[in-house]
Amino acid sequence: MDSVFSNVVRAPEDPILGVTVAYNNDPSPAKLNLGVGAYRTEEGKPLVLDVVRRAEQQLVNDPSRVKEYIPIAGLADFNKLSAKLILGADSPAIQESRVATIQCLSGTGSLRVGAEFLKKHYHQSVIFIPKPTWGNHPKVFNLAGLSVEYYRYYDPATRGLGFHGLLEDLGAAPSGAIVLLHACAHNPTGVDPTSEQWEQIRQLIRSKSLLPFFDSAYQGFASGSLDTDAHSVRTFVADGGECLIAQSYAKNMGLYGERVGALSIVCKSSDVASKVESQVKLVVRPMYSSPPIHGASIVATILKSSDMYNDWTIELKGMADRIISMRQQLFEALQAKGTPGDWSHIIKQIGMFTFTGLNKEQVAFMTKEFHIYMTSDGRISMAGLSSKTVPHLVEAIHAAVTRVA
Repeated sequence: MDSVFSNVVRAPEDPILGVTVAYNNDPSPAKLNLGVGAYRTEEGKPLVLDVVRRAEQQLVNDPSRVKEYIPIAGLADFNKLSAKLILGADSPAIQESRVATIQCLSGTGSLRVGAEFLKKHYHQSVIFIPKPTWGNHPKVFNLAGLSVEYYRYYDPATRGLGFHGLLEDLGAAPSGAIVLLHACAHNPTGVDPTSEQWEQIRQLIRSKSLLPFFDSAYQGFASGSLDTDAHSVRTFVADGGECLIAQSYAKNMGLYGERVGALSIVCKSSDVASKVESQVKLVVRPMYSSPPIHGASIVATILKSSDMYNDWTIELKGMADRIISMRQQLFEALQAKGTPGDWSHIIKQIGMFTFTGLNKEQVAFMTKEFHIYMTSDGRISMAGLSSKTVPHLVEAIHAAVTRVA
């Protein structure tokens, strides 16, 4: 008998998550997964931060804690501390109560809730996103009913920022359009604007009344400094203008599966901020009613305690430094091998990912011949690399570059 769902066709694998599926199915002992967007230790293992374990222990040992629903907007402490983390403790926007912050389901959930709010309450429904960007961005915004346009970002010729094209495209965007900006450690390219370029972007965005929507997935994880990585966001907030910020604690606290994030909307006045918050809650209520309690409690516990906060910054810098050192090792090994081409972009780019410049055919060759898994656009996760696996990757890149056009 036919199912009422017999017309349903099988969906394609998610291009990023599909890499891990293929990797898991490969029996080779030499296999290497550079597709995953999650930190790994030098031994290739997932890491739970010591400070996170301590915070969890503290929560578990507290008999007064219950499992009741939390408010639609989430844990008040978590929201307050998250806004302070991204905007800075002395932010005038916080002091003047002009920020509406809602706990959401990590970065993706924050983007989606923000997009749904904009679709309903903002006069423009077009959002400009960088080309390339994280594969989930266009889907999140499209499904929320926004229409997605692209602005030029990456220049394959220099493997750096195509700044002229970026300014040209944003300059041609309709007045009031929403612009998605990666706060730091652009995914997938690892290419960020300099602070001078950020200032030019800010001036252009404000002069055209465009609405910035920051995706901050890597604060502290890119440079090792929480303040440095928040610079772009803070310059936009400092001018008194409005913006949205999606925050994720997946990478910087290693809370991937806990799904902890926040959406902050910086407004012109406290009156507007409280109305905005009331409407964002109406987006959340029919979507998932209220957010989960555990992950946000971990974050709040750490951010509230100066000892734990300091320990966290040390562990966070340790993760960032390991990734920076992997970049250096990979670059030096390619140079030593005499691999054709200029590989300096590996040490110029920042954050979890490197856009290698390898093409689809070269990637497929590396997977087939060397059991190295990455996304077909040549993006590799530096966090998946270790001193032990650099030589194997270098062999593969060298072979791909010299043998596959």
